[in-house]
Amino acid sequence: MTSQDTEMTAKSQQGMQAVVCHGPEDYRLERPARPQAGARELVIEISACGICASDCKCYSGAAMFWGGGGQPAWVKAPVIPGHEFFGRVVQAGAGAAQHFGVDVGDRVIAEQIVPCNKCRYCTSGQYWMCEVHNIFGFQREVADGGMADYMRIPPTARVHKVPESLSLEDAAMIEPMSCAIHAVNRGDIQLDDVVVIAGAGPLGLSMVQVAKLKTPKKLVVIDLVPQRRALAQAFGADVVIDPEREDAKAIVHALTGGYGCDVYIETTGAPVGVRQGLELVRKLGRFVEFSVFGKETSVDWSIIGDRKELDVRGAHLGPYCYPVAIDLFERGLVTSRGIVTHGFALAEWEEAFRLANSLDSIKVLLKPGAPA
Repeated sequence: MTSQDTEMTAKSQQGMQAVVCHGPEDYRLERPARPQAGARELVIEISACGICASDCKCYSGAAMFWGGGGQPAWVKAPVIPGHEFFGRVVQAGAGAAQHFGVDVGDRVIAEQIVPCNKCRYCTSGQYWMCEVHNIFGFQREVADGGMADYMRIPPTARVHKVPESLSLEDAAMIEPMSCAIHAVNRGDIQLDDVVVIAGAGPLGLSMVQVAKLKTPKKLVVIDLVPQRRALAQAFGADVVIDPEREDAKAIVHALTGGYGCDVYIETTGAPVGVRQGLELVRKLGRFVEFSVFGKETSVDWSIIGDRKELDVRGAHLGPYCYPVAIDLFERGLVTSRGIVTHGFALAEWEEAFRLANSLDSIKVLLKPGAPA
């Protein structure tokens, strides 16, 4: 046993601080044992972990996480939540440094999913749709997440180095930005397209920045919150719409000669955002869905098929996009400024979750090393 292993073993006996999910609305601040790195595994000290809309919906008991309505339970509790994390390597198990291409002391991030590397999707390079589908923060022991002082990175994780030049806030936004890049790419934006992004939360505002880099003819953002609309404009939106006070359909049709937008990207996670999109998108247009819904959403499928022959595309996670996101942050082409609005110590997780689930914040971070 190396001196590093001896030190980590001693520290593991001291425990660590972590938020632990035991069930819907049953999250607790606990002191579990610090993880140890096995062969080809890493242990990282968490620098920051973002609270995602899916974390909030899991907390509130949404059926897609806990089962019900014909859906099986997906979460395996008790589990430490958190999939928007990054940190610094403090322990590398046998062969891990070579396996992941990192060293102790490196800043790293792991993609959300822990692929099985055995199913038809993993073996064909489509790892983000892994049939097993373990994601950090939702399956105990297999994939405990980043709302803790330390976490274990298993051998099948996809790990990327995080440059020291990136701010804590930018590094914490790599995961959402990767998702945004994937969703925007799914929209196949062309130079003469009119693009509508519905929702200016952390994902929507990240998509605005990425979509602007595609130089569409017009970029339109729809959101209820004035501060978010202002930030969308600062990031390059040509038109912003308050759907409660303005007629989104009339505005978009005026921009497009009455046809509707070429691309509609839905990020609200609300049924009204889906129905709105089917109205705004033109015939033969592209509808991209990137949301986690708290309940079923019903639409008139004749709009999709018979009336408009739409190309409806899902977007899930950020496959092959982490290096791109890191590069864009490093070159200053995208930013977390204005998006990351709050940071809390782990002991303040209840207030952090409350704020993350409100319109009084955009992106809320848990910072394990921060004083309460």
